[in-house]
Amino acid sequence: MKVTSEALITELIEKTRQNINQVEALRLKPIEELNWKTNKETWSVLECIEHLNLYGDFYLPEIEENVLKSTFNPETNFKAGFLGNYFAKSMLPKEKLNKMKTFKDKNPNGSNLDKTTLERFLVQQEKTLELLHKARKVSLNKTKTSISISKLFKLKLGDTFRVVIYHNERHIVQAKKALENYK
Repeated sequence: MKVTSEALITELIEKTRQNINQVEALRLKPIEELNWKTNKETWSVLECIEHLNLYGDFYLPEIEENVLKSTFNPETNFKAGFLGNYFAKSMLPKEKLNKMKTFKDKNPNGSNLDKTTLERFLVQQEKTLELLHKARKVSLNKTKTSISISKLFKLKLGDTFRVVIYHNERHIVQAKKALENYK
C-alpha cells in the first residue's frame, strides 16, 4: 500500500471522527442495554469499548513518545510495511467478523462497567486526533513504535495508526451488533 502521507492522515482523522460519533450516540442508550450480552462468552457494548480503552492505554503513550522524539522529517508518501500492512488489514471490519483471540490483559469479559467507559474512549479519541495532527510534522515511515504483543517488533508510525484506528472501527461494529441483538 502506497499513499500520500497527507491522504493517510486525512483518512485516519475521518475514521476517528466517525468512531467518535458512533460512541457518542451510545451515551444515549440505557446502561442495561450497554451491559447486555447474548451469553457469558460474548462481549457487551461496554466490554467492546473497554477492550479499545485497554489498547489505547498502551498505544497512545507509545505513539506520543515516538512522535515527540522523532527527528525524521515527513515525506510526501507513506509506504506500508509488510507486517504493519498485514496487521492493519486484519483489523478492518468485514461483513462477518472473523473471531480473533485477545490477550488476557486486554479481555474485559465480566468487567463491571458503566458509562465512564464511553467517556474514557472519547478522551482517547481526542488524543488520537491530536497525535494525528502532530504526526504531520514527522516521518510516518521512519518513526517507529513498539507493538503491544512484543517490544521486539516495531511498526512504522503510519501502520501503527492504521492498526489502532482500524481496530477501533472493528470493535465499534461489534458493539453495534451487540446492540442489534438486544432482547
